[in-house]
Amino acid sequence: MLNDERYAGASILVAGPSFGIGSSREHAVWAIQQGGFDAVIAPSFSDIFRNNCTKNGLIPVVLPEPVVNQLWDVIEADPAAEITVDMERLLVEVPSVGLVEPFPMASTDQERYLGGLDDIAITLSHAADISDFESRRPAWMR
Repeated sequence: MLNDERYAGASILVAGPSFGIGSSREHAVWAIQQGGFDAVIAPSFSDIFRNNCTKNGLIPVVLPEPVVNQLWDVIEADPAAEITVDMERLLVEVPSVGLVEPFPMASTDQERYLGGLDDIAITLSHAADISDFESRRPAWMR
C-alpha cells in the first residue's frame, strides 16, 4: 500500500501487531520518517523499535487491534480520511466516523515529543545541576 497513489502524502502509517520486530537499528525509524511519516499506529511494537522511535521523533501509537482494524476499514473506504494523533491529549481522532481513542505513552516520552527534545537537549536541561556537581568535585577528578 505504500506505493498506492490513493495514500500519497499520508503522514500516519497504520500497521499490524508487533510492528518493528527485527528492526533493531535506528535506520528503520529513519526510513519511515524519510517516507514522510510522523507517526505509526499499531496494536504493539517491538521494544527496541519503540525506543528508537522515541529517540528519533517518530511517534509510536499503541491502539487495541480492533481499533486498528477499524482504522484500516476507514482508510480503505476513504483514503483521504483525516486521522489526527493529538500528543497533548494522547488521543487518536477520526472525525468522519466519530472515533476518539486514547493511547498510552510515558509522560517523559510525551514531554520529549511536545518539546521537540532529543537526549542531548534533555541532558542540557540539567546544565545548572551538572555545573554545580562539577564545581564541587576535587580538582584532581576534573
